[in-house]
Amino acid sequence: MVKLSQKQIEELIFPVGFYHRKSLNIITVSEIILQKYAGIVPDNIDELLSLPGVGRKTANLVIVLGYDKYGICVDTHVHRISNRWDFVKTKSPEETEFALRKKLDKKYWKIYNDYLVSFGQNICKPISPLCSKCKIEIFCPKTKVNSSR
Repeated sequence: MVKLSQKQIEELIFPVGFYHRKSLNIITVSEIILQKYAGIVPDNIDELLSLPGVGRKTANLVIVLGYDKYGICVDTHVHRISNRWDFVKTKSPEETEFALRKKLDKKYWKIYNDYLVSFGQNICKPISPLCSKCKIEIFCPKTKVNSSR
């Protein structure tokens, strides 16, 4: 990555939001990993969080996908749906991660995000969820859903 120009990285990641800022972070993080960690990405959440632009979701993704360790990746879908189901009552994705760590059986930590992201994009949408198409609708309290039950 350090051999690519910022413009090249921006072109590669253009579809993601904030591609300009993220390209700078990618370059900086790549340099730090080469210098401080001899080119090996840390497998520790605290060390990952010390890197510029790395938040809890990204750190957990690295832990889960890169090292096959236990972590819970909480994005907007996981946060919204976990609260909509009343499984947790939290105000932020970070609070949701810590609440899920206490409530969710560890065997589900790595896969929870995978299921809820697709479900959140296609069925349990932020606005106008497709409750009529939901296979588990009967169990859902629909917390903060503006629809007629």
